[in-house]
Amino acid sequence: MSIIYVLLTISVIVALVFFAAFIFSVRAGQYDDTYTPSVRMLFEDELIKDQNSQTVQNQKPINNQEKQETLCN
Repeated sequence: MSIIYVLLTISVIVALVFFAAFIFSVRAGQYDDTYTPSVRMLFEDELIKDQNSQTVQNQKPINNQEKQETLCN
């Protein structure tokens, strides 16, 4: 029965060591994303101006014929 207490203690200690290593790596910036900001500038967002002169991003203007085609499908 005493072996259960020893194994339980050892497993808690190992779990705490891994948790401390995880916290240390997060604080050290190991999981910071350094790749995405450098390639984000390569993808251009299309800017479309609507009738009210407001800038709308990533939207395609839909005319009445396209509306009816999408409703029928």
